[in-house]
Amino acid sequence: MNLDELVAIDVHTHAEVGRDGHSSLSPELLDASADYFHAHGNRRPTVGELAEHYRARRMAAVVFTVDAEHATGHPRIPNEEIAASCAEHPDVLIPFASIDPHRGAAGVREARRLVADHGVRGFKFHPSLQGFAPDDRLAYPLYEAIEELGAIALFHTGQTGIGAGVRGGGGIRLKYSNPMLVDDVAVDFPDLRIILAHPSFPWQDEALAVATHKEHVHIDLSGWSPKYFPPQLVRYANSLLQDKVLFGSDYPVITPDRWLADFAALDIKPPVRLKILKQNAARLLFREESK
Repeated sequence: MNLDELVAIDVHTHAEVGRDGHSSLSPELLDASADYFHAHGNRRPTVGELAEHYRARRMAAVVFTVDAEHATGHPRIPNEEIAASCAEHPDVLIPFASIDPHRGAAGVREARRLVADHGVRGFKFHPSLQGFAPDDRLAYPLYEAIEELGAIALFHTGQTGIGAGVRGGGGIRLKYSNPMLVDDVAVDFPDLRIILAHPSFPWQDEALAVATHKEHVHIDLSGWSPKYFPPQLVRYANSLLQDKVLFGSDYPVITPDRWLADFAALDIKPPVRLKILKQNAARLLFREESK
């Protein structure tokens, strides 16, 4: 991957369909998410199609699925499959994985194998969907392995479109995605690099507090059009957190084209804009600066 040729790095995209057509979530939950984002017109691209989408825009993308089999009963798309598909497009795709903390010791072994043998650079957690609190000791052996491996832990935070409008929210409990629950993780694993995904409605101030206070906690801006960002998020991104805020779209429910068009209208300082679009992600993902 030639970082200098890229105009942006999107740290938050989803693989929603496997090679055999298996979806990442049940049809009921996927349909609820599409309703929430008004995204019925979007296809569910394969990883290869996702690569072409980003290559045409001179962007790179982090790709992952969500493993929530314990809480939902729906089998995941295999992490190895996503990593292998990303390996076919190393110029634009960066593989992350997702391991349900309820998998216990088997999940820890899988994490080590995915990093060592499949080039995985990080792990996506969705506490509300996976049915666990981030500060639950259940997940600590997995965090320990991720920290030791030098990989990234990316946590969904705030409300979710998954299950929105479904009876009982599809059993999904929003409380688990309060970013303050990640503060204990950042204390107990001080070298673990963490991303708090999304503007964290209704806990935006909590996310800003944790990211400001803890050295290795970052925020990605995915899942919302920038025109709806809370003013305090824009203010912190432009100042105190300018080195810790990351471009993310949540593709395919939000396209990078739409996100970038709305981001262009925000009052962001030009040097900070470059940091958000690429430089911060390059440093976090590859431990290096980019132009």
